[in-house]
Amino acid sequence: MTHKIISYTTFSLCLLLSLSPFVHMHPFAYSQLDYNFYDRSCPRLSMIVRYNLWAAIRNDTRMAASLLRMHFHDCIVNGCDGSVLLDDTEDFKGEKNALPNRKSLRGFEVIDNIKADAERFCPSTVSCADILTLAAREAVGLAGGPFWPVPLGRRDGTTASEKAVNEQLPSPIEPLENITAKFTSKGLDIKDVVVLSGGHTLGFAQCFTFKRRLFDFDGSGKPDPTLDSSALTNLRSICPKKDSANSNLAPLDSTNLKFDNAYYTNLVSNTGLLESDQALVKDPNTAAMVNSYSANPFLFSNDFAASMVKLGNVGVLTGKDGQIRKKCGSVN
Repeated sequence: MTHKIISYTTFSLCLLLSLSPFVHMHPFAYSQLDYNFYDRSCPRLSMIVRYNLWAAIRNDTRMAASLLRMHFHDCIVNGCDGSVLLDDTEDFKGEKNALPNRKSLRGFEVIDNIKADAERFCPSTVSCADILTLAAREAVGLAGGPFWPVPLGRRDGTTASEKAVNEQLPSPIEPLENITAKFTSKGLDIKDVVVLSGGHTLGFAQCFTFKRRLFDFDGSGKPDPTLDSSALTNLRSICPKKDSANSNLAPLDSTNLKFDNAYYTNLVSNTGLLESDQALVKDPNTAAMVNSYSANPFLFSNDFAASMVKLGNVGVLTGKDGQIRKKCGSVN
């Protein structure tokens, strides 16, 4: 454990220096959020998050991907306000059990554990939104990925919307232009689409999210002709043509427990898993970036860190907006 943490910390400091020009280019980091927000009110916060993440990933290697994904699902739907963590109530049906998230998002107990520890040391101080944002950063780092400085001071939303998930969350089977429109509506851009899609270097996808590529692509009754033949054979063995296999898991890339640029090299070799991913190498607006990240892992890591800072600033609540929830699953 000690060796991993020292290596990660050393790399973190190096990348922080490389990102300093990016930080200075974005005044929102100073006007809305603050890198030192909890330095006095909860100085142990970073240690609390990192230890809990280390323990969770040691127990379940998929957890790094799960928490990165949860953070994205939170931010892309009505902003980074921790609303994805809320349980349904009599007043609203929230995000957690919306169809794209139900039996799909996981790791809520990890966030709850971090929150419980934070409450023990710093009662009613740290928002669930900040905890989830920090957890995503630590998850990537512990999987071998980059460090990025996280401005803090988000406050938690007091409601959530099932409808918003269905309308705003990108689908793995919708056209790239639709996905791009959902990103740009949040203040992100086409580069962020390509870079943040690279988060699929970690984790698995359930068979139902890509099964039509294997057996009935675009209603043709045949597989996707762009999918590599050996990849097709392998995926059909994981996801046979029967409903009982819909929840089986297939790796999103060839090194799915390690944060690296294999996701992009897979796209270049036509072995990307999801339609929305493989589309990136076909589109003239994104293909060059895919090829660049395939050839240069450091470029991908650096740009991923920058895009994660942008993602973490989407729709944040600050000041007196929202609240600091005492439990992440319910409003105070």
